[in-house]
Amino acid sequence: MIGYICKYTPIEIFEALGEQVERIEPEVNTFNQADTLMHPNICSFAKGLLEVALEKRYEGIVLTTCCDSIRRVYDVLKEKLPDTFVYMLDVPRVTKDAGIALYERRIREMVRAYEAYSGKVFEEARLEALLRERYRGGGQAGAAAQPSEAAKGRLRVGVLGARANPNIHRILRERGVEVAFDLTCTGLGRKLLVEEENLMAGYARGLLGQFPCMRMETAANRDQAIVRYADSVDGVIYHTVQFCDNYSYEYAWLKEILHRPLLLLETDNTRQSYGQILTRIEAFLESLRASEDGRQEQIAVRRQSRRENTEMYVLGIDSGSTSTNAVIMDGNREIKAFSVVRTGAKSGESADRILGEVLGKAGLKREDISWIVSTGYGRVSIPFADENVTEISCHGRGAHYFNPRIRTILDIGGQDSKAIRLDEKGEVVDFVMNDKCAAGTGRFLEAIARTLEIDISEVGPVALQSREAIEITSMCTVFAESEVISLIANNKEKADIANGICQAIANKSYSLLKRVGLEPDFMMTGGVAKNPGVVRAVEDKLLAKLYICPEPEIVGAVGAALYALEQFERGEANGSV
Repeated sequence: MIGYICKYTPIEIFEALGEQVERIEPEVNTFNQADTLMHPNICSFAKGLLEVALEKRYEGIVLTTCCDSIRRVYDVLKEKLPDTFVYMLDVPRVTKDAGIALYERRIREMVRAYEAYSGKVFEEARLEALLRERYRGGGQAGAAAQPSEAAKGRLRVGVLGARANPNIHRILRERGVEVAFDLTCTGLGRKLLVEEENLMAGYARGLLGQFPCMRMETAANRDQAIVRYADSVDGVIYHTVQFCDNYSYEYAWLKEILHRPLLLLETDNTRQSYGQILTRIEAFLESLRASEDGRQEQIAVRRQSRRENTEMYVLGIDSGSTSTNAVIMDGNREIKAFSVVRTGAKSGESADRILGEVLGKAGLKREDISWIVSTGYGRVSIPFADENVTEISCHGRGAHYFNPRIRTILDIGGQDSKAIRLDEKGEVVDFVMNDKCAAGTGRFLEAIARTLEIDISEVGPVALQSREAIEITSMCTVFAESEVISLIANNKEKADIANGICQAIANKSYSLLKRVGLEPDFMMTGGVAKNPGVVRAVEDKLLAKLYICPEPEIVGAVGAALYALEQFERGEANGSV
C-alpha cells in the first residue's frame, strides 16, 4: 500500500506498477509522537499525518512540497522508517510548458527511485491503458454542476479552503445538503489524460492542470474560478487546518468580496473535533434556512391540539456540560417557568430530572407541552425532545428576546466559549467557538477556585476587592493552577490572584469577540456571566457595558422555546392549521 496526501501525486504510476494507493486522511486521538518528534505548533494535519504514518506502516509514502510542515514530516519519516519508501516529490508552482517539462522529469526520477526500491519495472503502456480506461469520456470530476431534478429545492453548499475533513461531507450528506463543489486541496477529483504524443508530458500536464491549490502561481486563475463557483450556491464552508496560515489569508479576502454566506471552519484532525464540526455546520445550515424535513406533519397535529385546548406551551431545554437549563413558554412568548440543574454524568438523566422539575414549577403535565426543542452539546441525547437545534441559533434568538438591541454575544459556558454576532432581526451573522480546551471557561474557574480554597461563586466578588494588579501568563488550566500555587507561596492575596484570573479570561474573550466584530450592544450569557469579576474585566476591555439578563444561564433554553413557537406560527401563517 502506497500512502499519499496531495492531488498532484501521480498515483496512477504506482497503480500501473501493481500497487494499491490510499489517500491518507488522518483522524487521531492524540499528537503524542508528533509533538515530541516535531513541535506542538506545527500544522495539525502534518502532525496527524505523522501519527498515522508511524502507526499504519505503509510500504511507501509519497509526500509533496506543500509547505514547511510537510517537509518536516518527511525528515522525521526518513529517519524513523528507514526501510520504507518515503519520497518527497517537488511539485512546480508554474503550470506552463516549463513547469510541465520539469514535473515530467521529476516524476520519472520518482519512478526510477521506486523501481530501485521495489525491483519492479514501470511500463508506460500499462499507464496509458489505465488512464484511458479510467478517464474515458472527458471532463473533470467534482466541478460545480447545476442541481439535478432530485436535488431541486435542497440547500446547495460549496466547500473551499484546505483539504476538507471527511466529516464535513458526511454531515452535509446526512442532512440532505447537496455539495455543489469541493475546491479544497483534494476535493475536485483528477483531470483527464491530455492527448499528446508524449504520454508522460501529457500526464504531467493533466496533473498540474487540476484546480490550482494556494501555492500555485497567480496566473492559474484560482481567484476568478472560486468567485464563479461560489455564485452558484446558497452558502460556502471555508475549511482551514489548525496552525495553517496559508488559507487564512484567502478567507480574509473572500469575506470581503464574496456575496454568499461564508462559514470559517477550522479543524485539527482529531476525533475530538467532530462535536465542533457538527455544531458549527448545523448552525450554519440553520442560518441558511434549510428545508424542514418531515416534522411539519407532527407539528400540524400539535397545532390542532392547541386549538382544541386553547392554551399552548412549549419547552426549550439547553443541555450543557455543567448545567442543564429548561424554560416553559406560553403562546404569548411569556416565560411560564424555568429551572437550572447541575448536569450529571449522563445528560439524558439530567434532562429527565429537569423536565419533572420545570413542569412542577409551571403546574403543568407532560401532555400540556405542545413541542420540545433541545439545544446544547447534549441535545441529541434527550429522547423526549421533538427536535434539536444548535446552541448558536438558540443563543441568538434568546439574546434578541431579552434585548433586541444586542448585536454581539459572549457566551462562556462550562467547557467552551462562543462569540456570536447578530443582525437587527436577531439572526446570526457570524460566530466563532473555542472548544479545544477549557481555558477561560467554567471548568477553568472551578479548578482555580479549588486551588484558592474558595467556592466558585466567591471568585468574582473576591476579585472585586483586589488592590494589586497580577498578571496570569498561562490560560492552560494545568499551568495556570501551578502559577496560582506559586503566587500563593509568594504570599500574594487571594483577591489579587482572583482578579488576575478574571483579567486573563477577559483577554481571551476579547480576542474571540474581535473575530466576529465588536458591534454594540454587547451581552454576556452562560454561567460565567454571574461572575462580577469577569464581567468587570470584559467591560474594561470593551470600554462598554455588558447586558446581563436576570438568569444568564437560560438564554439558550429561551431561544429553543422560541424556536418551537416559530414552528407553530409559521404553519398558522401558511394556513396549515
